[in-house]
Amino acid sequence: MSTRTVRQTTVTLPALDQPDLSLAPVDSLKVGRSAGFVYADADLRELDLADAQLIEGRVTRLRSQRTVFEDLRVDSVAFEGCELSLLRWTGGRLSRVVFSDCRLMGSVFDGVVLDHVLFDRCQLDYASFLGVRTAGPVIFSGCSLRETGFTSVDLTAATFDTCTMNLTAFDSGRYAGCDLRGNDLSAVRGVGNLRGVVIDRPQLLQLAQALAEDLDVAFGEDLQD
Repeated sequence: MSTRTVRQTTVTLPALDQPDLSLAPVDSLKVGRSAGFVYADADLRELDLADAQLIEGRVTRLRSQRTVFEDLRVDSVAFEGCELSLLRWTGGRLSRVVFSDCRLMGSVFDGVVLDHVLFDRCQLDYASFLGVRTAGPVIFSGCSLRETGFTSVDLTAATFDTCTMNLTAFDSGRYAGCDLRGNDLSAVRGVGNLRGVVIDRPQLLQLAQALAEDLDVAFGEDLQD
């Protein structure tokens, strides 16, 4: 079974290349249950899915100007090269799911449960993760997280690696065990909420710089007499 490992975190990826698995092309993602499918090269004005299941499939180069997912159960699915503008994903559970080279800028993930999920080289700038819970390992690898916000989340099973984290905001939530090694943390916000995270010793200076920004401190040598 294919996996992706970053330090101590291993995510099990969707097993879509098995010789006994046949994926059939589909014209749309429909309400209900889609299994063993390939959905590719669609350019949509909007995409709404509620109370649906996506099982064992690929979603490739999907472009949607407005995307709303509600209580969606996704199991063993790869999203590849997709551009989902104004994505609002509310509720549901993702298991063995990978997003690779996807543009998800400004997305909102609200109350979603993540279990063995990989975000690989995705653009998640200005995204919001609200009440998201990691029930299993989750990896953000090589992602852009500029001004992304995490609020009331449980990221105890998450690992971030070589991500751009300029003004990434960590608000209230559970972060103990979250692995932040391999990232520049000097411009993150909400350092005081990151109790129990895992970092490398050189990152202490980065966190100190970020904390100084959070506290809006003034340096004596910069004050005028």
